Amino acid sequence: MEENTGVGIRVAAGIFLTIMLITIVVIITISSQDAAKQGQTKMAAITTQLSDTEYQTYSNTTLSGSQVLNAVRQYMNQEQFGVQVITGKQRLSGNDDKKKGVFYGNTFDASGEVSKISKNTSLTNAEKQSEDAYINPSGKFRSSIVRDKNNMIRGIIFEQE
Repeated sequence: MEENTGVGIRVAAGIFLTIMLITIVVIITISSQDAAKQGQTKMAAITTQLSDTEYQTYSNTTLSGSQVLNAVRQYMNQEQFGVQVITGKQRLSGNDDKKKGVFYGNTFDASGEVSKISKNTSLTNAEKQSEDAYINPSGKFRSSIVRDKNNMIRGIIFEQE
């Protein structure tokens, strides 16, 4: 009878220890999943910041016309991205279309939606002094960034001061 009692106690202790071990493993797994989710969220935020870093130079800054021309050359061939340049001549003219300036690359609207029409990759008018779209290399331009509904940068606007 004493042997049965000892065996019963050992079996009960084994079951109790097994249940405790399983509980500990479940708790550790759940807490590590939460930590992994937080880590993924932080990594996504860091990735977004890093991808936006190259455009932060153009966030509410004043640039020369030569810097604007360089930016246009750099970004006009990117997918789902455009550069809008509004020169002083275009802003002062009475024509509403000219006030909108010239888009290089894709066109976009104020909400950051990129249109699917053909890209403008020609700088001919931007380099001719007689054109309204002429970007004066010594002119001063105010820049701003345009984001879409997903907070992705879709364009840069340069407006001559």
